[in-house]
Amino acid sequence: MKKYHLKLQHLIIGVAILAFMLTIVSSLLSSYRMNNQTLMDNTLETNRVYAEKLATTANNYLNETLQTLTVNANSIAEHMDNEKQLLTEADRLKNQSNTFNSISILDAKGKVLATSPQTIGIKGKTLTSNAVKTAIKEKKPMISDPYRAITNRELIYISAPIFNKTGKYVGLVGGTIYLEEQNILYELLGKHFYNDGSYVYVVDRNGRIIYHQNRNRINNVVKENPVVQKIMNQNDGGAQRVTNSEGKDMLAGYALVENTGWGVVSQRPTEISLQPAENMVKEMLYLALPLLIITLVIIIWAAIRISRPLQQLAELTESSMKKDEQKNLSAVQAWYYEAIQLKNALIQSLSFLHQQVNFFMDQSTTDPLTGLTNRRTLNAKMDELITAKTPFSMILMDIDRFKLVNDTYGHGVGDEVLQYLAYKMKATTRATDLCCRYGGEEFIVLLPNTSAQDAFEIADILRKDLENTISPTGEAITISAGVAEYPETEKTPTKLIEQADQCLYQAKEQGRNRIIMAKSLNPTI
Repeated sequence: MKKYHLKLQHLIIGVAILAFMLTIVSSLLSSYRMNNQTLMDNTLETNRVYAEKLATTANNYLNETLQTLTVNANSIAEHMDNEKQLLTEADRLKNQSNTFNSISILDAKGKVLATSPQTIGIKGKTLTSNAVKTAIKEKKPMISDPYRAITNRELIYISAPIFNKTGKYVGLVGGTIYLEEQNILYELLGKHFYNDGSYVYVVDRNGRIIYHQNRNRINNVVKENPVVQKIMNQNDGGAQRVTNSEGKDMLAGYALVENTGWGVVSQRPTEISLQPAENMVKEMLYLALPLLIITLVIIIWAAIRISRPLQQLAELTESSMKKDEQKNLSAVQAWYYEAIQLKNALIQSLSFLHQQVNFFMDQSTTDPLTGLTNRRTLNAKMDELITAKTPFSMILMDIDRFKLVNDTYGHGVGDEVLQYLAYKMKATTRATDLCCRYGGEEFIVLLPNTSAQDAFEIADILRKDLENTISPTGEAITISAGVAEYPETEKTPTKLIEQADQCLYQAKEQGRNRIIMAKSLNPTI
């Protein structure tokens, strides 16, 4: 039986297919990993900054609350023997803000002299909770740890001491925040910036939840959470990937509320955060695969044509040839003309294809100057949102008098200004929004699940930021913008862009540095 040997054309075809597969897999895999890491780092930093902002807000608010109680304690001291006046003071404190669920005025032994509202039923009783005992003992403004009061409510007690004119301690005035009911924490923390599974919660220094959007979670102890453990150790703040107490993979940022030891945690599901990377890989594959297949077919055809004369020679001299081991394409000893040309052609082709993959990867998604997405990606995203019947808004903007920037400072500075605006757009918008360079000095922001009014407010934040910040020209730049909403103001992408452009034109006509919002197709009567 004649022994079968691999033929040159089979080796060439095999090497070509393997190289193509490795190129595609390595390119997509490296891009996916890089984008995954970038998205993860950006989400962690966003959550850390957001948690720090909320913690600072809560800390400042609690400081103001303590100061308010302290100031009012001075006026209450004059009426400690006047029950009617104490009730009036308690009602005034309760009604002047929505900070407290209830107010109580106690004497030096913890007996309740007056409350607001009076329906809580503790007037005349002596309070014996650790919070009250500590406040009486310390005789200074205090914020208690959460505890369950005699009213059977889980609460936090904020108090200030009362001293008479001679400096004698005569009691305290305190306010309660009911953790399991609507309270000030819901107003401070309840409106999270994203609508994608992200949420905020607050724990005390003992790892107990004192605020959560799901009120059933309040009072749960979550000490096993790594982020909560860092809060309990009073770490200043940070961000990390964690598995929460419900087994969900989350990207969490945290910060301490300085004067209470509480911790604010802002977190977002990892799966949602990394979804754009998966979408990018799919889009790259769809765009590059047809070209790769066509090129591969051409190489296979060329390999067969080129190897045919060599195959005929090989068959004639088969009995006298020794089988050589081929380690890889680069190590092949190309000592005759045909082999040299074939090797060089294959290497050049693979190099060309790799460059083409990288080229199409970059061209399909990114504007090379600003790093924003390009017009092709914008169109694809709008088609995707419309197919999914997802409402969205669009901000179309351009730089006022940009030609003057180029004429005055040169095109190099003009490019820096475009990059500067791109940076500001990314900093102002959300991770779910799409920032795009539409052409020249025109830019578009696509905001899924966002009304025209909300988009207008985001655009105005960007506008104000730019007019108050020094640009690469050494002076502030301004923008004009138009806002339109799908399907509220227009029902096709082309019309939507035209409408936003008309609003932009109106903004220019009205003096620049302003935002114009398109009118609804279905105005409310």
